[in-house]
Amino acid sequence: MNILIVGVGGQGTLLTSKVLGRFATLIGRDVKLSEVHGMAQRGGSVVTHVRIADKIHSPIIWEGGADVVLAFEKLEALRSAHYLKEGGVLLVNDMKIYPMPVITGAAKYPDDIDEQLKNANVKAVNIDALELSKKAGNVKSVNIVMLGALTAALDLDFDKMNQAVIDCVPEKFREVNLAALKEGYQAYKLA
Repeated sequence: MNILIVGVGGQGTLLTSKVLGRFATLIGRDVKLSEVHGMAQRGGSVVTHVRIADKIHSPIIWEGGADVVLAFEKLEALRSAHYLKEGGVLLVNDMKIYPMPVITGAAKYPDDIDEQLKNANVKAVNIDALELSKKAGNVKSVNIVMLGALTAALDLDFDKMNQAVIDCVPEKFREVNLAALKEGYQAYKLA
């Protein structure tokens, strides 16, 4: 199972990869993680490679090798869609976070991302993770909403993923994150 997680700094890509790593150990699989931090502290791109199997030798997912690209932001989804293998799924948080070149006026944020993905023959599933995280009780749980959608998309053991969240999230944030996981799971099932 090859999962590429993409977002911008502060969106929780690293926590999500940590939870997936814990999930892998709970199901008795080997896992390798590799993180690439751009200008993460300034809202730059963050990419995490997560590979789960009986035995993993390399932590890096090659272009065209991801079963899922889990995108916490729309432009990051577009930038990373080429990592999907044929038949893979792109899970997209339906949210725009403007990068610095857009904020300064040096670039324009594309307004046709959904159309570009469709033209690239990518199976994209949009999830309104911000709204679902609000429903769960905290807007900072967008990443766990998306993890719930991933759990449904790959038909992973929900109870084990739930346990992985419990194991990785501080106690004071567990309840809201468990609710967020469930919201994302249900949202994908309804998509």
